[in-house]
Amino acid sequence: MTLSVIIVNYNVKYFLEQCLLSVFHAAEGIDTEVWVVDNNSVDGSVQMLREKFPQVHLIANSDNPGFAKANNQALRQCTGDFLLLLNPDTLVQRDTFSTCIDFFEKHPDCGGLSVKMVNGEGIYLKESKRGFPSPATSFYKISGLIKLFPHHRKVGAYYMGHLDDDAVNEVDILPGAYLMFRRETMQKAGLLDESYFMYGEDIDFSWSIKLAGYKNYYLPTTRILHYKGESTRKASMNYVYTFYNAMAIFARKNFSNSGAKTYTLLIQCAIWLRASIDFFKRILHWLAVPLADFTFSLAGFLAIKQIWSTFWAENVNYYPDIYTYLVIPVYVLILLLTAWLAGGYDKPVRIGRIVKGMTVGAMCLLVFYSLLSEELRFSRAIVLLGSLWSILATIGIRMLLSLMHVDGYRLRPDKGRRYLIVGDNDERQRVYALFSQLGIESAYVKTMKSLDADNPDALHDAITDNDDPHKNVNEIIFCSKNIEISTILDITEQLRDKGIAFRIAPEGMDVLIGSNYTNSPDDLYTPDFGNIDNATNRRSKRLFDIIAASALIVLSPILFWPQKRKRRYFADCIAVLVGRKSWVGYSRPGEARSENDEPLPNIRRGVFRTRDLMPRVKNPDCKRLDNSYATDYRVATDMNILFINLLNI
Repeated sequence: MTLSVIIVNYNVKYFLEQCLLSVFHAAEGIDTEVWVVDNNSVDGSVQMLREKFPQVHLIANSDNPGFAKANNQALRQCTGDFLLLLNPDTLVQRDTFSTCIDFFEKHPDCGGLSVKMVNGEGIYLKESKRGFPSPATSFYKISGLIKLFPHHRKVGAYYMGHLDDDAVNEVDILPGAYLMFRRETMQKAGLLDESYFMYGEDIDFSWSIKLAGYKNYYLPTTRILHYKGESTRKASMNYVYTFYNAMAIFARKNFSNSGAKTYTLLIQCAIWLRASIDFFKRILHWLAVPLADFTFSLAGFLAIKQIWSTFWAENVNYYPDIYTYLVIPVYVLILLLTAWLAGGYDKPVRIGRIVKGMTVGAMCLLVFYSLLSEELRFSRAIVLLGSLWSILATIGIRMLLSLMHVDGYRLRPDKGRRYLIVGDNDERQRVYALFSQLGIESAYVKTMKSLDADNPDALHDAITDNDDPHKNVNEIIFCSKNIEISTILDITEQLRDKGIAFRIAPEGMDVLIGSNYTNSPDDLYTPDFGNIDNATNRRSKRLFDIIAASALIVLSPILFWPQKRKRRYFADCIAVLVGRKSWVGYSRPGEARSENDEPLPNIRRGVFRTRDLMPRVKNPDCKRLDNSYATDYRVATDMNILFINLLNI
């Protein structure tokens, strides 16, 4: 066996499938085996592999043992002369494997190598080559000095910025996203150190290769596309701890006692510094818009109160201080709470959710107002006018954020997109069908069978319209069945400064994968189950559970006695109230689904099941009912099932 490709997968099914397609294209003419180690994914990755790639050697773990241990599982069993650790969120060029193997054969001193990595926007990834993370080098990176002097031999040593990105060079550290080495190298350097759960194992293994007497090389004569899915986690404290803890493990193994202590202290300071910065950034990110909403809504309420007391009551001090400093702020908080429950703070922003939520909040305030004693009923008019102002103020804030192009606040972001679809007629028709299936709207669609990456004028003509600037393309979709990965990379690199987004329609897959999916959930277009899994529907479902459970407890003097299962009445109400159950769950929550079935989003076990929507049907199609419930969830469905079975709690 010439080459063994090892991929560790965790919940990135669509990227894995696309990666494997590129791997098998690149492996044509090379005696290759492919191993996939799945670390207990719940997104259907294993089912997809068994159905579409039966030739892959699959190791399906029942837990997540970590990246290093998972790779070692395959390394102990594979038989290739050359071994490649490859991330699932990558695409390799058709010549990548042959180019690397040829380099190994011409350079007997090469123990391991990496290639040039480019992200989906055509931007070179500087982690393609890295230097030894000495205390000084790590300090320059952690302190941020490397950003000021990225090409300095010492200050920029972490990414070896002094070396030409397009020249073959010897390097210290190879990236785990694409790490190829000889079998004899592994026999001398050993397997990956399983002390590392994630991050750092590539640094440790690369250094072990050098200690075994080999050289590591950076080979930019071939490229891979790396989506960098881990970037979604880089703002989390878990990432900060895992990454820097890996550095501490490396220090204890490779530095002297005094050096390791210094390095570990530096790492600990970095963790606390990053954690503090991250904490305040998250607080600011979460509270900035709600605080703006509260401030402007409260100011409007107070202004309306002042105007009303001046011109209607003819007494500036007509309302007591408790109304100004307690009651009105509570009004505003209730309006914002109902807007949040309706999804008004979800992204992408939808004005209708805000209007719906605050309208419900205003109605609740009016009902609450009517229940108060006479001396506490200050003014119904202020409630109405203040609520109207709050709606207008919150909408105005979002319109301003939209005009400022703040991410997540673009109003109707899919409108006005102008697409260029590159592929043959069959593939273009498939993309059109995906547009319809996924609800993607566009202002203009242009199609081409191919693009010439070596002709700048042709590229310019493809994305611009001299007669009508409104037809200038701002998004390109490549059909990977017709377009080589190398061509896609060439085009994205040349157009990376044009403000154009890029997507790939992988061969045979009903998904459009965006170049920047890690920053925006809108950039991964898929028709999968998930309606019930979005934040708004989960919140609505939980809110219904709480309200219904509370109402059933309050109405128990009336509803308890007719129940057919009296012993379960209060137990189920309390279980739902505390979140152990939901009123409605799947009909087959614990049953094993066939391996070709797509897994449904996880929800709480139900007091009732979807099949209880049709209690008189003996053998309903439970699979269809569960799928429909997951893909087209409505609170009304829960209400209907609960009402039908009201005496069977």
